[in-house]
Amino acid sequence: MLRNKVFLMVVAIMIAITLILTAAFVLWTTMDNSRQAPQTTAYNSEDGGQWGKPVPAEQAKENTVELKEIMTNLAGGQKYIRVSFAFELENKKAKEEFEKLDFKMKAIIIQTLADMTSEQVSGSQGFDALTSALMNKMNPLLQEGKLRQVYITDHVIQ
Repeated sequence: MLRNKVFLMVVAIMIAITLILTAAFVLWTTMDNSRQAPQTTAYNSEDGGQWGKPVPAEQAKENTVELKEIMTNLAGGQKYIRVSFAFELENKKAKEEFEKLDFKMKAIIIQTLADMTSEQVSGSQGFDALTSALMNKMNPLLQEGKLRQVYITDHVIQ
């Protein structure tokens, strides 16, 4: 009778440990997936406002504006960054408007970078943070269309 109680106790403990480990594994994989950067998809206004449809290369090239070699100090004043961007817009009117507002767009870039440290601008997460910040600040200025994507085409931090 004592052996049955010990055996049942050991089985119950084994089941409890198995359940705890299973819950920990599920929680770990769920949290690990939530830390990954979300995949962004392009907004295609010419297809009736569909997200995620690929844009032909010629159209993407036609609607892209490049701002080359913007140099400014980073937060803290000890380091500076030289960076180039390519801004893909959703249509030709938006591209023309962006080109007319290039002085405002450069000012937004300089102000955004002045608030960031070299650590915040480094790596893929830093690039994502910078491009997201720029899109959020620049899109409200555009009336004829929106930014589809911001690409960092060159950067040097010293």
